Amino acid sequence: MGATLSRTAGVPADAVLLGFVRALRAAGVDASAERGYAFLRAVAALRPGLRSDVYWAGRATLCGGHDDLERYERVFAAYFGSVGAPPVRQPVRTAPPPRLRLVAREAAGAPRSGGESEPPGPPTAALASSSEVLRHRDVTELDPAERDQLRRLLAAFTLEGQTRRSARRRPARRGEVDPRRTVRELLRRGGEPALLRRHARVARPRRVVLLVDVSGSMGPYADALLRFAHAAVRAGRTEVFTVGTRLTRVTRELSHRDPDLAMAQVAAAVPDWRGGTRLGELLREFLNRWGQRGMARGAIVVLLSDGWERGDPELLGQQMRRLHGLAHQVVWANPRKARPGYAPLAAGMAAALPSVDSFVAGHSLAALERLAAVVRGAQDGAAPGKGADGA
Repeated sequence: MGATLSRTAGVPADAVLLGFVRALRAAGVDASAERGYAFLRAVAALRPGLRSDVYWAGRATLCGGHDDLERYERVFAAYFGSVGAPPVRQPVRTAPPPRLRLVAREAAGAPRSGGESEPPGPPTAALASSSEVLRHRDVTELDPAERDQLRRLLAAFTLEGQTRRSARRRPARRGEVDPRRTVRELLRRGGEPALLRRHARVARPRRVVLLVDVSGSMGPYADALLRFAHAAVRAGRTEVFTVGTRLTRVTRELSHRDPDLAMAQVAAAVPDWRGGTRLGELLREFLNRWGQRGMARGAIVVLLSDGWERGDPELLGQQMRRLHGLAHQVVWANPRKARPGYAPLAAGMAAALPSVDSFVAGHSLAALERLAAVVRGAQDGAAPGKGADGA
């Protein structure tokens, strides 16, 4: 395990480590830029070629609370290999003189033993570099081993809509004066002067609705996109529908904890795998049955499709305008957007774009990370027609 993270497979060390930080951020860990720089400094001060040192440097600098630890463990195992997290270091204990001499010999260069040993497996640099390269590759170009690694990384994803202030309020140190609580406090004190009680509105994430195209043209991307949807459902307020020749609600099937079992349940529930595409008709059905009644109101609606429409493009344009009037934000993720020379010339895509707030790619892990950032409001998506990079 003496390899270092200087350069492996042509990927700079900082790019590898920052790729890991981005993967953590996509999994819901609040890995801010400041924490990312602290992580880089900590790794540089330790031994970047050793998995254990990278693990503890990241855990100490990138995790902000107890909720981050489980996500960190999952992302680390997926990004640096499946051998698991390094063993926990045992606390230093007072030892008799002979043992102290043994420790001195170990410090002089002998191999470490016990809890300090490095777990077996490929070098950290090679594992991390392969993960960083995989992040930017089209999912249709991956071999079976790379697909397994992609699935592990997608299982660690989380997807939450940007927050909004709800009508509910809760006690707070700062905010508007709460007259009821203030009066009750005065009465409790017998009319004696008391501190003003205050409250503030509760911030809640917006609902996210995913419409996943499972038609024939989207077949190579369907598994990755549905695993992305599974992670979103597990994270919180997300509804998922598949669209092809029929509209199928699959939120319940995707709520299962195990991703593979969830995919099997979706496969059994969806009757129109690899068929045609009737986006306009199915979007109208969604709006009439669910969206108009409240599911799409104030929500972030994401369509994951290449935009190939077998039906009337004008109908799709009309329904997209309806959707845009109901939703807080409409996002379209098209896996073909990242291809060289791509232009939204397909009739369905051209009809839909005027009602799209953010038009992004959806062909790779990095593209899905960027999509998650757009949904949570961390960055703006590419405006339709602007040609921003969607890689």
